[in-house]
Amino acid sequence: MPTQFSLDLAGCTAIISGDIEGKERELEELLSSKREKTLLSEDYYLNETKNCGAYIEKRGFITEPLSEEERDFPIAYSFVIHEKIEMFERLLRAVYTPQNIYCVHMDQKSSETFQKAVQGIVSCLPNVFIATRLEKVVYASWSRVQADLNCMKDLLHSQVQWRYLLNTCGTDFPIKTNREMVQRMKALNGRNSMESEATNDYKAGHVKKSPPPISSPMFTGNAYFVVSRAFVKHVMNDEEVKNLIEWEKDTYSPDEHLWATLQRMPSVPGSVPINGKYDTSDMLAFARAVKWSYLAGDLKKGAPYSPCTGQNRRAVCVYGTGDLQWLMRQHHLLANKFDPGVNDVAIRCLESLLRFKALDQSSPLTEQ
Repeated sequence: MPTQFSLDLAGCTAIISGDIEGKERELEELLSSKREKTLLSEDYYLNETKNCGAYIEKRGFITEPLSEEERDFPIAYSFVIHEKIEMFERLLRAVYTPQNIYCVHMDQKSSETFQKAVQGIVSCLPNVFIATRLEKVVYASWSRVQADLNCMKDLLHSQVQWRYLLNTCGTDFPIKTNREMVQRMKALNGRNSMESEATNDYKAGHVKKSPPPISSPMFTGNAYFVVSRAFVKHVMNDEEVKNLIEWEKDTYSPDEHLWATLQRMPSVPGSVPINGKYDTSDMLAFARAVKWSYLAGDLKKGAPYSPCTGQNRRAVCVYGTGDLQWLMRQHHLLANKFDPGVNDVAIRCLESLLRFKALDQSSPLTEQ
């Protein structure tokens, strides 16, 4: 295992398991190393990626499929990013395997040096590419959805016959190995997994215009999904879906209702029925583990999870090390949010633990 992953393993294992006996020194070293240094710069990546072979080895990218099961079940990813080049690279490295395919959408508003640094990283990895069409992404606007649609279109044109698509942003990080993700997607058996619930009054107020041009009702969810290849093909080609997309373009925060509504349309591959029994919260969907500050609290009093140990930002937890034990017990594939400026140790621990699990499939660090 590359040195940068193995150094933190003992301390991180103690944090996850809660068994700190005899590991006090490793824990103290880990938690006192909150890494005051600034993040790696765009210039660093521009320089390092001039020699791709050395870069891939130095940064610890996996270069061979780790099992036949993974090799035979390629996954597609779309990344929508705009800043923090090191965080993007660490996210990419954490989910990277050579059999998968990765589309990167850079915000047109990103700095020129950021875009060049991303291009440098992408140039070293043959199965990673930049979306052919880039958007100026504006919060809560259609452009956020369009960025994912641009990657969907490009990924369908890829020669890689990927089975499922996951979309990500720059503050995500995986909490499962690639093999664990493959096993969960196989269990879906063609179905999709995403938040999709009946629209509450607050969110209904976000959509004030003519009724949508579909025969089924609208639902609400979030921007993140685990969807089958058949779902993506349908979204790209179906006339009813195209009409809904056109209708969505001038709504507020369309990512809150477009995907969730598609997931309940009977004609969409991998969807689930309209009936309320099939409503799926973000905690039950596989796509993303998120701690909302207004829901966190005392578990004995009915809260779905305990409070954030990092920082809350726009009501979302930016995870700290104290959240890791909870995260590693969730069934989600990725979690949001992470920020090395808030707590880099949490990210480093996930890097180490996931790499250890990936290389040692008999790892005891599985879900409790």
